[in-house]
Amino acid sequence: MSIATKPDAGLISPASELLHGSGKRTRHRSTGAVVATSITYAILVVLAVIYIMPFLMQVGTSFKTDADATANPVSLIPQTWTTAAYKTLFVNSDFPTWLKNSVIVTIFVTLGRVFFNSLAGYALARLHFRGRGVIFASLVAVMAVPIVVLLIPKFLVINQLGIYDSYAGMIVPLLTDAAGVFIMKNFFESIPASVEEQARIDGAGTFRVFWSIVLPMARPALITIIILSFQGSWNELAHFIVSTQDPALTTLTKGVAALASGQLSQGSQFPIKLAAAALMTIPVAVLFFIFQRRIMNSSEGAVKE
Repeated sequence: MSIATKPDAGLISPASELLHGSGKRTRHRSTGAVVATSITYAILVVLAVIYIMPFLMQVGTSFKTDADATANPVSLIPQTWTTAAYKTLFVNSDFPTWLKNSVIVTIFVTLGRVFFNSLAGYALARLHFRGRGVIFASLVAVMAVPIVVLLIPKFLVINQLGIYDSYAGMIVPLLTDAAGVFIMKNFFESIPASVEEQARIDGAGTFRVFWSIVLPMARPALITIIILSFQGSWNELAHFIVSTQDPALTTLTKGVAALASGQLSQGSQFPIKLAAAALMTIPVAVLFFIFQRRIMNSSEGAVKE
């Protein structure tokens, strides 16, 4: 007859100690990770609130009366909701003209930058010609030059070409930018050259290889250029100051700046000024919201050699 014996309650095997000890350490590590994550998210929420608060104040003030905006400039909720500021902008001001000019300039500049920046970036990345290094070094040097330094030379060139006070003078100087060429060059260099060899064997020329093979693979970089070009041309101010003075060619940035400097003469007119600023912010915000996950997503178009 076998007698079953119970293990001594006071004796714990080494394996059991190891299991219990690792479980405690795991729980300790998981608790620490939760605390660290919570602190990180709390900091991010605070920063997000600080960042978005001016925009919320801007939108809230645009629905206030002028007296309410003057008495409570930082309150988020109007005491009396009104759309008078927006009606004034579209009915009793030149805001529709400003909007039209900004849309025209932004569309042409964005399309131009996507095309010309891509061409220049591909040429610097793939074509071997004398002086390529000097051109790239000059491109990087231009990126370091403050925009204000170039305003007077830009005005002189535009005036000499006879395109001052015209859409051409507003659009042509903005059709390329050094940062866009730099971005496209670096992205094209990340694409294996073997992708283009088969197309050349089939008889495709340089431009055909660029347009049909390489450019579709550069979608992440193109989306980045579209967003940066749209934002840059939509928010451009300094260039339009030196390229036009005709009120019929005023853009949103010049118009809103004139409103902020007291063009409406009487009263603070905070609701009208902030309503114009809020409307000006919407297109860029929508564009970022739509394409935020596609900005320089290098996983798209990746090719294994």
